[in-house]
Amino acid sequence: MAGTTISELQEISELQIISESQVKGKYGKFGGQYVPEVLMPALEELEKGYEKYKNDPEFLAELGHYLKDFAGRETPLYFARNLSKKYGTKIYLKREDLVHGGAHKLNNVIGQALLAKYMGKNRLIAETGAGQHGTATAMAGANLGFETVVYMGAKDVKRQQMNAYRMELMGTEVKAVDTGSKTLKDAINEAFRDWVTNIGNTHYLIGSVVGPHPYPMIVRDFQSVIGREVKEQAMEKEGRLPDTIIACAGGGSNAMGIFHSFIGDRKVRLIAVEAGGKALNCTEKAALHSASLCTGEEGILHGARTKVLQDRNGQILESKSISAGLDYSGVGPELASLVESGRVTARYVTDKEALEAFNELSRLEGIIPALESSHALAYLKKAADCGELGDFVVLNLSGRGDKDLETVMGLKKGV
Repeated sequence: MAGTTISELQEISELQIISESQVKGKYGKFGGQYVPEVLMPALEELEKGYEKYKNDPEFLAELGHYLKDFAGRETPLYFARNLSKKYGTKIYLKREDLVHGGAHKLNNVIGQALLAKYMGKNRLIAETGAGQHGTATAMAGANLGFETVVYMGAKDVKRQQMNAYRMELMGTEVKAVDTGSKTLKDAINEAFRDWVTNIGNTHYLIGSVVGPHPYPMIVRDFQSVIGREVKEQAMEKEGRLPDTIIACAGGGSNAMGIFHSFIGDRKVRLIAVEAGGKALNCTEKAALHSASLCTGEEGILHGARTKVLQDRNGQILESKSISAGLDYSGVGPELASLVESGRVTARYVTDKEALEAFNELSRLEGIIPALESSHALAYLKKAADCGELGDFVVLNLSGRGDKDLETVMGLKKGV
């Protein structure tokens, strides 16, 4: 397939599929490498590079330095006193909003950018929805001396103008994508096209636990610092593990980041909260939500088998959410497998409920959450009503809400 290019990665009929017997990186029936042959050398190079350096003392020392002195880890596990009083249980917030750049995204970006440096790459490309992953990539690119390009759906550029400007300020070229739904799904498509053309010198820095193997594994591993810290902090503060851990889920990087260390602790309830949009309904061409774990079907999106939003003919539906970072038509394959096995519980909240939670945390705790994190916060009330909270809850506050103020203000004005 020399000279093969990618037309639409979400349309699996247009791809040459690796046979099922050769598929790597499976999570039950999910995951794998469903990509054109032209991408296989790059994926194999990435997997070999990761296996070579993931336990290398020099690599780990440099990663630790950047996580501590550049990203600002470890982040606090904060007792939300007023929120706890309202819901009648101890609620702690894992403050990923305090990571440099304002979200958990830098954990993975620093790891992958360093890996690319060790592998001899000099150019980074990335996709972004809410702009937090793109901003983190721009930060790492500037600091480590990479040429950096970020693809962003035109719709997301409009609703996240400040993050687009931040990227450009740090020397990153932001390319607005005008095809399809003009959101994250389409930005990923364009990033894959770029990678095919520039495999030799370029690393595609995927921002979530999605895509073909080894990306879901790599992103999960770099984000799992969140859960490792929570485990130690919970023991220090309460002398035991939490009853419940709650995280929002779009692609699933912050959810897998906090869940991974607790998967074997069966007494800890893990809840992934998706974007229910305006309603769990679909039109002919689009869903009115982004709840692929709750309502999706098995399919293939961006190189992996997972839960996706699709029509009766298997065509990927456009997703909808007030939150740009959750506006995605699929989810990470490992998270899909954990939900199917029953280890993780999938729930959803609506745009309206997320906005109410956005305002509630701001008023009660003086912390303005990202709209993504607001979905997890909004589920507190439902979880309390149905008895899912327990006596000790940790909620992953995946990002801060500065980037969303214009969106929220526009909604209040009816724009």
